[in-house]
Amino acid sequence: MAITRILMVCLGNICRSPLAHGILESKLPDDLFYVDSAGTSNYHIGQQPDRRSIAVARLHGIDISHQAGRQFSKNDFDAFDIIYAMDQDNYNDIVRLARTEDDIAKVRKILDADTNISSKNVPDPYYGDMSDFEHVFALLDTVCQEIADQLNS
Repeated sequence: MAITRILMVCLGNICRSPLAHGILESKLPDDLFYVDSAGTSNYHIGQQPDRRSIAVARLHGIDISHQAGRQFSKNDFDAFDIIYAMDQDNYNDIVRLARTEDDIAKVRKILDADTNISSKNVPDPYYGDMSDFEHVFALLDTVCQEIADQLNS
């Protein structure tokens, strides 16, 4: 059975996408799914996630400290089956790099997976405090459970 490859993408790959990566990875069997993350910018290549993302994930029993920032590239369209953007701006940036309609079909906004959430953009907690990171964790935890339930069914 082929492994389904899933990529989480935000701007810098240090706050939202590492959290989404760690959360979804914790909810899926690793023999059937591979989860990774990237940023549309090159600001934090090779860096660990933001210390606050690491801390909030750890509070919920998830270790994301081993992750390292990297930039999204056109090759990711070949390497991944599903690409989740954290917000509309990152969705637009990813789609701008698409080479084909098949590439575009792989890209989704992550909060679209949960019909109970009205805002479809995961807020960027970078300039906020720990409560902003907790809020983002809660949003992503809810939607990642929805995604995991869909993928496992």
